[in-house]
Amino acid sequence: MQKTIRFLMATIILLPLAAYFLGTPPNELQLSILKKMTWVVGIVIAYTFIVGQITGNNSQVDKLWSVVPIIYTWYMTYLGGWNERMLAMSILVTIWGARLTYNFARRGAYTWKFWEGEEDYRWEILRKKPGFKNPFVWMLFNLLFICFYQNVLIFLFTVPILSALANHTNEIGFIDGLLFGQFLRLVIHEFRADQQQYDFQTEKYRRINAGEDLGEYADGFVSNGLWAKVRHPNYAAEQGIWITFYCLSIAATGEWLNWTIAGCILLLILFKGSADFSEEISASKYPAYKEYQKRVGKFLPKWKKG
Repeated sequence: MQKTIRFLMATIILLPLAAYFLGTPPNELQLSILKKMTWVVGIVIAYTFIVGQITGNNSQVDKLWSVVPIIYTWYMTYLGGWNERMLAMSILVTIWGARLTYNFARRGAYTWKFWEGEEDYRWEILRKKPGFKNPFVWMLFNLLFICFYQNVLIFLFTVPILSALANHTNEIGFIDGLLFGQFLRLVIHEFRADQQQYDFQTEKYRRINAGEDLGEYADGFVSNGLWAKVRHPNYAAEQGIWITFYCLSIAATGEWLNWTIAGCILLLILFKGSADFSEEISASKYPAYKEYQKRVGKFLPKWKKG
């Protein structure tokens, strides 16, 4: 896990720098907006770190994950003079964020004491691992990875919206329409996956609390519906959503590789590490999970032989 964290910390520095030199460099307006956004993201990083340290709940970034992209995209749209393509992209992000916020809220993530609510179960497990038990080490992890890395990543995967302000852009057309539709289809797919997970866990714990026979819930994890096709259909959809968002920058600029790609790539890397850690926990809790791993692909369906 520590190797994974060091790798992720390196990518958050190196990949954006490399991406900066891809395609046409950002123009003065784009650079001006990026500089203004640096202050906004810095405030969010400071807030999540301070509140997390004071309360001991290190899921402050999780609470904002679906909210701040909406703020970022609309603020950049305002700074960009209400560009038509930026307006459309901001609406897409708002739909995505509203859906994800609803899913997070119904799991108890938000309370009237905004700093409380559900904490990601993985943080508690990680705090008990060798190397993270030291409070100072955990504080550094909270600052550098949970708060800095994740907040910078959240901002970076919204940056393709600035492609609409490139010096030479294509008019919104048929390709954009296809990508808008694909974005919405993936949001619906993610909703279905999260709903199936929610329904399964709700019924499982109802049966446990009622002392009823678990039956098909005995394995402990959902493996039907979309979850019978891939082990993380919600993660797969989330990655697809932001790949599609980056593709909108391609439609705008005509450049397959442009400087806004860093967030998209970093998100894929993060989900790889996050899924691996989650599966390590699931395999230790549920005896049948390893067989499920052999049978079902992680993000893409496995090819069935002949």
